[in-house]
Amino acid sequence: MNKDFVDALQQVAHERGVSAEELISNFEEALRLSYLRQKGFRQKEVEEENKGPVIEVHLDPQEGSLEVLEIKKVVENIEDVDKEITLEVAQKYDPEVALGEEMEFPVDPEEFSRIAVQIAKQVLTQRLKEAERTRVHNEYKDREGEVVTGNVARVDNRNNVYVELGRGEALMPQKEQIPTERYHPGQRVKVYLKQVQRSSKGPSLVVSRAAEELLRYLLRQEVPEIAENIVEVKAIAREPGSRSKVAVMSHNPNVDPIGACIGHKGQRIQAVSAELGRERVDIIQWSANPREFIRNALSPATVGEITTETLEDGKSRARVVVNKDQHSLAIGKAGQNVRLASRLTGYEIDFEEAEEVTDLDVAMLRAAEKEEGVKVSSDAKDRFESLFKEGE
Repeated sequence: MNKDFVDALQQVAHERGVSAEELISNFEEALRLSYLRQKGFRQKEVEEENKGPVIEVHLDPQEGSLEVLEIKKVVENIEDVDKEITLEVAQKYDPEVALGEEMEFPVDPEEFSRIAVQIAKQVLTQRLKEAERTRVHNEYKDREGEVVTGNVARVDNRNNVYVELGRGEALMPQKEQIPTERYHPGQRVKVYLKQVQRSSKGPSLVVSRAAEELLRYLLRQEVPEIAENIVEVKAIAREPGSRSKVAVMSHNPNVDPIGACIGHKGQRIQAVSAELGRERVDIIQWSANPREFIRNALSPATVGEITTETLEDGKSRARVVVNKDQHSLAIGKAGQNVRLASRLTGYEIDFEEAEEVTDLDVAMLRAAEKEEGVKVSSDAKDRFESLFKEGE
């Protein structure tokens, strides 16, 4: 074994991002296993059944010297010929050896045939892959749930996108993509690191651009009030690439959470939308009162009375009175508005048409939902009561 070979091993270690010590250890293990396989023992037999001789391989990176030793225990009666030697035979090599001691027998390098060297190469390659997988897993295991930036490496024939994240490659399956986007090699993208797992095939990194967490991250990046925890994002419902609803509240009565998120002339929310393929992002006021929250979530539709109930299966349902001319707006195109509102609030929403719901009616309902006092004329009160009295 010459020094140039050891230097080459260390260079490979550097290129693969593993330590030289780790690679040399893997090389020693590869030679050990190849020798055992040449002797007719399978790796499973050696590791699980403890069969075969005990072999030690030592590579000195400073000198470039290689030593392969077969270890045998000195016994009175042999039970395992591969691991034991009688005292009588052992004393021919070392007259001072005693029972119970171990003896080292150097293995002639000539015993390593061309096939054994090929086996060693295969084992080393496999160990290198395992070392790389371990390194990638260790690098990303604590970053699960973060938003990271990567480059699109390739797109396969199933439209799965592979994103290069430093030394690791992540998978973005079709369901985690924004449907309106098209990806191409070299494209720089922000992705949510959704899953980091370790399997027999190595670390599995799954990223997403469809996750609600990506939208939450972008809002935090664009809106200082969110980053400073003055404004809080309470809930998000998203249909990637199309439309999202975000419920926000302010911990400071002097800060308008909706205005803060939208920004001057809509600059903040437009920047978020642009990063998500021009996805429309609606910002609404969150409320601890379910009826008020549902009313806000159904925006831009104007709705009337809202009643809520909890079903036997634990689900929550809301019945919403709505004008005939507002019904389609409340439902939205292909049901999108009510679908997002339902996911945002956690309520199944059913509509009931009314003859007419005026702005005054809505103002009174909002006041009632907020449990605030409101001064209105007696005529308005009579109209409000008659509009929703039982039987109408």
